[in-house]
Amino acid sequence: MRNETSEIVLSMQDLREVASYAAESAQEVLEIFERAHPADSRPRDAIDAAWTFARGGRRGKTLRDTAWAAHKAARDADTAAAGDAARAAMCAASAAYLHPLADAHQVKHILGAAAHAARAAELIAGDDRDVGAEHIEHALRRATPAVVEVLKRYPAAPPGGGRVGQLLRDLDEALRD
Repeated sequence: MRNETSEIVLSMQDLREVASYAAESAQEVLEIFERAHPADSRPRDAIDAAWTFARGGRRGKTLRDTAWAAHKAARDADTAAAGDAARAAMCAASAAYLHPLADAHQVKHILGAAAHAARAAELIAGDDRDVGAEHIEHALRRATPAVVEVLKRYPAAPPGGGRVGQLLRDLDEALRD
């Protein structure tokens, strides 16, 4: 079933709140990537760009470029955990581009960094699902009222996406309760 795609009103401050939340989520697992690839700054650059935007910087080419670079770093990563840590960074930089459409897939712009961070933490702990659940619980407590209010403008997270998708839905459901 296709989602209704009516327009949602988003202010620049809404986008900054979401980007800040995403950057904080990605920052928590950056060391997983950096331990595996100490000479590769692409995920760090993406998180730094997200923080710059969240703190009042421009929403422009740097965010896009660093998000794509972090995505490429994820593909180049030697381990699945490092890949998910880099994807969290990519999600942080791309959070500024949350689209104002009532489409469930947009939830990934809000919660994707937290879901990938939780998966990276699970994997580094030997695929321990309890570690992922702890990360989701931490992400739940860390969400500001502004982030929750933006999230609630969108439909619930979509099905699919494997384990990261499940972590995303777990966080989405908990934040909406």
